[in-house]
Formats: sequence, C-alpha cells, structure tokens
Amino acid sequence: MQCQICNKRTATIHLTEISDGVRSEMHICEHCAAEQGIASQSQISMNELLSSLLAVQPTDDELFGPSEQDKVCPNCGFTLGQLRKEGALGCPCDYEVFEKSLLPLIEKAHDGKTAHCGKVPSKTPKKTRKQLESLNLRRQLEVAIQKENYELAAQLRDKISQLDTGIEDRP
Repeated sequence: MQCQICNKRTATIHLTEISDGVRSEMHICEHCAAEQGIASQSQISMNELLSSLLAVQPTDDELFGPSEQDKVCPNCGFTLGQLRKEGALGCPCDYEVFEKSLLPLIEKAHDGKTAHCGKVPSKTPKKTRKQLESLNLRRQLEVAIQKENYELAAQLRDKISQLDTGIEDRP
C-alpha cells in the first residue's frame, strides 16, 4: 500500500481515528510521518511503559517497595532492579515471585483486569455462552465482595441468578 501523502513510498504506519462514530484511516510512510510530526516507534521498553503508566519516573523503592528490591527469583536469579534496566522478566516464575509488585502495574495497564478474558467463538452454543457469562459474573462478584462494594455485588448476584435460571430451564 502506498503512502497517502507522497504516493511514492510504501505505507508502514497505519492510523485509525474514530470521531462521532465515523472511522477514518490514513496510511503513510515513515518519512511523511516524521514530516507531519507523527512519531513512530516499533517497540516500547518496559521502562517507558512503567513510566507512562505511573506518570512520573519513580524510584525502585517507590515503585516496588523496599522489601521487594531484595527478592530474587529462585528459578532464574532475576531481581526487580533488572526489570527496570532490561524491560523484561527473566522467566515465567517471576510473575509469581514478584506478584505483589507487578499486580498493581498490570491492573493499571489493563484497566483493572488481571486475568485473561478471551473471546468466545461465534459458533459456541448459546448455553455454553451463558455458562461462560455466568462464570465471568461470578468472578466480578468475588472482586466486588473483596472490595466491599456490596451494592455492585447485589446487582451481580441478581444477574447471575437470572442467567442461571435461564440456563437450567433449557435442555
């Protein structure tokens, strides 16, 4: 696809804007993007991601707490100080070892969600979809109870009850 500005080079940057429900797309090359003041960055480092999530450049103690700085993964020897320097964790075990420190960052990055919420295939039977929705509502209910948001918990409980009744009524 050619750049929509110069019509010479290959478009490598694809911008999508939705304004008042109308979607518009623009495909431009890196050269024209630079001229237009549009920054292109293929990857963002963990350091930059953490900084943007927290809006300021915190110290390791502010970010992870002083006691967390001394923790070392028994599997790979990784420390939280290395996360700031390298921008990546050492192994899958690090998520469990540093869970207390990483959970707030993950929640902030994913709008409060800490568990993968995958898509349901369109051909999934209606009963299975309702069961999945019920399971999701139960998870939300647990979180609402933990946060002592009892009004939301009551609403979720009622939705679960209605959904479960509908599931049981149909074979």
